[in-house]
Amino acid sequence: MQSAAERFLRYLQVERNASELTIKSYREDLEALIEYLADSFGDLPRPGQLTTLDLRGYVSAVSEAGYAKTSIARRLASLRSFFKFCQREGLVENNPAKPLRNPRKSRKLPHFMSTEDLDKLLLAPPADEAFGLRDRAILETIYSAGLRVSELVGMNDGDIDFAEGIARIRGKGRRERMAPMGSHALKAIKRWHRKRELAKDEADGPAAPTFTNKFGRRITDRSVRRMLDKYLKLTGLDLRSSPHTLRHSFATHLLDHGADIRSVQELLGHKSLATTQIYTHVSTAGLRKVYEKAHPRAAQSK
Repeated sequence: MQSAAERFLRYLQVERNASELTIKSYREDLEALIEYLADSFGDLPRPGQLTTLDLRGYVSAVSEAGYAKTSIARRLASLRSFFKFCQREGLVENNPAKPLRNPRKSRKLPHFMSTEDLDKLLLAPPADEAFGLRDRAILETIYSAGLRVSELVGMNDGDIDFAEGIARIRGKGRRERMAPMGSHALKAIKRWHRKRELAKDEADGPAAPTFTNKFGRRITDRSVRRMLDKYLKLTGLDLRSSPHTLRHSFATHLLDHGADIRSVQELLGHKSLATTQIYTHVSTAGLRKVYEKAHPRAAQSK
């Protein structure tokens, strides 16, 4: 086993021209495996004697030792590469590491804002300035329709049906969807449009950009992010928030108030329901906090 590991490391160095850092990582991973096998078997086995079950035992030991899932995934990748080399060299008949699956990565719960914080944010842009009206319309629109910032900046005047309260949204992969918009957002856009000026080189009519910068040209993603940061600092709200936080808040608040997940999937323009399901975890976590705070025997129920 030790000899096979050294041959593999020489192969990485000479034939694959791997960096010193890569070779160091593989060496550490193989040394950890060899140490585990020596403790488990007494006499160190040859690569051909190892089974997938043996390697699963090693992965379990690494997991129980408290290693992060990313570290475990890296060690599994090292095992697969090592035994693939051993198979090529005739040291094993089959690759025992091939059936091993990486641990599932835990999905980070999206950060969202409370309705109280959102109210404070939406009222922050000054209503007596043209770009204050624009900023308020931008924030209202993102939250009202659950938009990605790229979808917002790509909106044209012809995309909005003010009578029906619906906007045509061009999402990822050129997929289009119809998004309902609330009265607050629609009114905010109308107020902004009464003050808006378009640059001479921008299209007029239905193709005119809904949101523009001080030069009358279509606003950019970066400008929207900078604008939001300004109001977060002004209101003293969580600076981790981004335009996407408003989209997260949109989905979370809908589910909190009884919307079904399929409808939320359609409103967000998610291709897969699995992408939307992350918001059910957020809602469940919120319900748990309410339960623990309000139920007289919640502490004993843990």
